[in-house]
Amino acid sequence: MNSKEWVFLSAAAWVLAGCGGDRPPTEQGEASEFTHAHNSRVAQSLPLTSQQAFEDAFRGHIASPDSLTVKDAEGRVIWSLPEYAFLTGDAPDTVNPSLWRQAQLNNMAGLFEVSPGIYQIRGFDLANMTLIRGEQGWILVDPLTSKETAEAALAFAFDYLESDPITTLVYTHSHVDHFGGAEAATEYADGELTVVAPAGFMKEATSENILAGTAMVRRAGYQYGRNLPVSPQGHVDLGLGKSVAFGTVGLIPPNLEVTQTGERHTLDGVEFEFQMVSGSEAPSEFTFYLPQQRAFCGAEMVSQTMHNLYTLRGAKVRDALGWSRYIDEAASRYPEAEIYFGSHHWPVWGQERVQEFLGSQRDLYKFIHDQTLRLANQGYTPGEIAEQLQLPQGLRQEFSARGYYGTLKQNIRAVYQFYFGWYDGNPAHLDPLPRASAARRYVELAGGAEVMRNKAIAAMDLGEYRWAAELLNHLVFFDPDDNSAREMLARTYEQMGYQAESGTWRDSYLSAALELREGVPEGLSMEKKMAGVLQQTDIRHFLDALATRVDYEAAGEDSYSLVLEILDAQEVYLLQIANGVLHYRPLTGDPDDSMPYLGLSRKLFIQLASRQVAMQDLVTGDNLRVDGSIMDMVAFFRLFEPPESEFNIIEP
Repeated sequence: MNSKEWVFLSAAAWVLAGCGGDRPPTEQGEASEFTHAHNSRVAQSLPLTSQQAFEDAFRGHIASPDSLTVKDAEGRVIWSLPEYAFLTGDAPDTVNPSLWRQAQLNNMAGLFEVSPGIYQIRGFDLANMTLIRGEQGWILVDPLTSKETAEAALAFAFDYLESDPITTLVYTHSHVDHFGGAEAATEYADGELTVVAPAGFMKEATSENILAGTAMVRRAGYQYGRNLPVSPQGHVDLGLGKSVAFGTVGLIPPNLEVTQTGERHTLDGVEFEFQMVSGSEAPSEFTFYLPQQRAFCGAEMVSQTMHNLYTLRGAKVRDALGWSRYIDEAASRYPEAEIYFGSHHWPVWGQERVQEFLGSQRDLYKFIHDQTLRLANQGYTPGEIAEQLQLPQGLRQEFSARGYYGTLKQNIRAVYQFYFGWYDGNPAHLDPLPRASAARRYVELAGGAEVMRNKAIAAMDLGEYRWAAELLNHLVFFDPDDNSAREMLARTYEQMGYQAESGTWRDSYLSAALELREGVPEGLSMEKKMAGVLQQTDIRHFLDALATRVDYEAAGEDSYSLVLEILDAQEVYLLQIANGVLHYRPLTGDPDDSMPYLGLSRKLFIQLASRQVAMQDLVTGDNLRVDGSIMDMVAFFRLFEPPESEFNIIEP
């Protein structure tokens, strides 16, 4: 029997058994023969037995926790390193062996001496916490994502280090895994902390998730595998670190802002030279050099992985060319650096090795940028470029350039989007049909659901999972209640996840498979956990977000006005809705008595804006004043619809 006959009979048998029968050829949770072969090829193509990274990751090891489990105030586990105990030995068939290696390296947790006076706590959160010895105490760099994990990290570190006070707090950039645990530092402070951050930090740190926060959190659930079991068939690693700790997030505003490259400050007796790299990995970011130690902190500008030019949770596309130039600037400014350490992963030692590391990271982003534009200028579309472009051999063999977090394909598309936007130039893509409508027509074109299902079975039997996923995606959008198609698509996504080298791609595929089987899980509400950050957020960010919730159809052709006063901040705004658009502006004079008036405390307004309380739950008191027509006020606020935190992704 030839291969084509076997495929046909296998597909036919499956269909005759009842539109999918008892099971597809590969059991749920198993790796198919095609996945096994794919992962074997990956293992053969890379020097997986190289021990240099493992030696670097363990170098300077002082101690590791016997068991690291962190809970929040409600007793919910937010960080559990013992769950990853299975990461030993060779990779199972269900995990890409290159990702498995990265997961093992990221599993090396504990307290490490980078050099005399510089220590890192790794594996207590997604990011690293760094402690630098000062004259009066400790300089803390990047206090992790949550107060709980930061407290655990500091308590563990001070079991082995001198428990002198923390004098200085340094935020390398504006992403939450590098500032969210800041309040833990106050427990070790003796007086006011010096808090250092790059220019624009507060705006970026407090506004990133306000406007598009609901959609970002929902999508981040896929990227981070929030609902997946930690196992060889589930989440194993993010590539950048183990996972994200969803604990209590706070923020201490900086009182020392760095604005330009070359700026020097002596912090607790330690000289820092800063390099501004805003617009690379984060919109507000710096790196720094410690001349006395000849140590360069690359923040998240460089990592032991290819990073994201576009992140799957959704964010503004990053500038690959600018990113590359910043790395080149660092290499040329600090050629004498003998140590690199960063906000993630493990350090690099030796002047030559540091320069080689910076050079490969620089070349990685420059190559993606230049070659994407080379092919775009030859008329290729982003999908076509992503399909044909490969890294040169030297970068392919460099583990720090591998796509464990970002990937080559998504970064190629990011560069294209940065310059050309979403449109690839083909007019057929100017106004495509909605997914569900297109799905119905594709199913009809195929000759019906059964015919398309048979085609998908044949594709799966050949290991053509990308094509199978496309066919089955049409079937699910055509009929979300087609359980056979849902299960087939889930098993297809499983195999794609098992083959993925990127931790975020793996999590996305496996999260989709989970939802196809079990439905959309309860959404993650971060408002309570983010209270410390929300209290530091500019009121205008909330008003901008409020404008995105206007139901313009409900507003119709009418106009609406409201005077809003933040009582304890002495801020007064005029809010007006017309043409389905909310505008606001500060009021300096007395408000118009004919307009409804709402005065409330900053805390209460933030609770209202972040949906921690509803309008109907407000009661009068010292922190609330209401004047004018109650009916007009009700009419105003009824125009705002709440965002949907549990929207569908893998079905209509």
